Amino acid sequence: MTASKTALVLGATGGIGGEIAAALLKRGWTVRALHRDPSRVGADAGAGIQWIKGDAMNRNDVVAAAREVSLIAHAVNPPGYKNWGQLVLPMLENTIAAARASGARILLPGTIYNYGPDAFPILRESSPQHPRTRKGAIRAEMERRLRAAAGQDGVRVLIVRAGDFFGPRAAGNNWFSQGLVKPGKPVKSITYPGRASTGHAWAYLPDLAETMARLVGDEARLEPFETFHFGGHWDPDGTAFVNAIRQASGHPQAPARKFPWPLLWLLAPFVPLFREMAEMRYLWREPLRLDNTRLVNFLGSEPHTPLETAVRNTLVGLGSV
Repeated sequence: MTASKTALVLGATGGIGGEIAAALLKRGWTVRALHRDPSRVGADAGAGIQWIKGDAMNRNDVVAAAREVSLIAHAVNPPGYKNWGQLVLPMLENTIAAARASGARILLPGTIYNYGPDAFPILRESSPQHPRTRKGAIRAEMERRLRAAAGQDGVRVLIVRAGDFFGPRAAGNNWFSQGLVKPGKPVKSITYPGRASTGHAWAYLPDLAETMARLVGDEARLEPFETFHFGGHWDPDGTAFVNAIRQASGHPQAPARKFPWPLLWLLAPFVPLFREMAEMRYLWREPLRLDNTRLVNFLGSEPHTPLETAVRNTLVGLGSV
């Protein structure tokens, strides 16, 4: 029999996983998390979490950690995009197996990578998924497998898709910390990947995690397989984020520079991170926005931190102010 408010968070040391764990703890959940060496988890990152020694690549570890939980947040990703093709789907299959055994709902933080230009400029829950990249194809396959598990085995699933991540815990695989600014260094310039006058969707992770916590807290109203789109912060022309970074960093005159896409392509064959980033260029060449109408209708509103506050918190977390 599953406990009513016990969650297993896979990837709790990461940006979105850490925020999901924090949001659930604030709402009275008991939160477990896997780590290959729990003794190495910092006190701040692990506060309130029940750490269990284990590996998301080991099915027995995941199934054991998920006993008597009602929610499994699948927020684990290989760092730096290393071995994505070999690791991501096996980890998801372990989560699906654990959900079958425990009866838990799976929560997946979704992305815009599984969409191609045929779905632009407004992304809705029903928009077609025709990804143009390897990572996008894997993301689409993750959702396909979750839908199959729901249809064939009755596994309950919640997918919340969002734009590019940023936040105080997000120092890993995201454009804010790997493209716009340099973590650990004061902001002296800002590099922007997008075209001039081209809109882009961003997701502040504490807001996204709070949204997810509210959704899973209303389990009685959720369908067995649910998808929602998180609107987040919409930058209509690329200047809102640049100006917010300038103001939040205390450097209002910091120059904005174009992202070095040609250099990225040259180095892509040798650096997995650069290869994955280069493949995502198409997402910066056309405007794309997530329609959160269904989410707002369900919750009544979407959590939303003012942009300058969100950016300031992110820069502090990255050690860039």
